[in-house]
Amino acid sequence: MSAAAATKKASAKKANSAFMKPLKPSADLAKVIGSSPLPRTEAVKKMWDYIKKHKLQDAKNRRNINADENLKVIFKKNQVTMFELAKILSKHLS
Repeated sequence: MSAAAATKKASAKKANSAFMKPLKPSADLAKVIGSSPLPRTEAVKKMWDYIKKHKLQDAKNRRNINADENLKVIFKKNQVTMFELAKILSKHLS
C-alpha cells in the first residue's frame, strides 16, 4: 500500500460520526437554512451563505454579523461576532 493510500485510509477512520450526525433545525432556524436535518458543519455553512447573500457582515468590522429580522429571532440581539455563531446555532439544532 502506498503512503498516500495509507494516509487516506487513516483520515477516513478519524471522521467522527457524532460530528456529522444530521440534526433538525428549530422552526426559527429553518426559516434561514431550511427544515431538513443536516450536520452542524453544514448548518454553519448555510448560515454563512445566508449572511453573505444578504450582506449582513458589518462593513467596518467584518467579524461582526448584523442581524436582519430572521436572524434577530435566532441571535436574540442586533449583532453577534463570527465566534459566537456556532454556539448560538447549537441551541437551535437538536
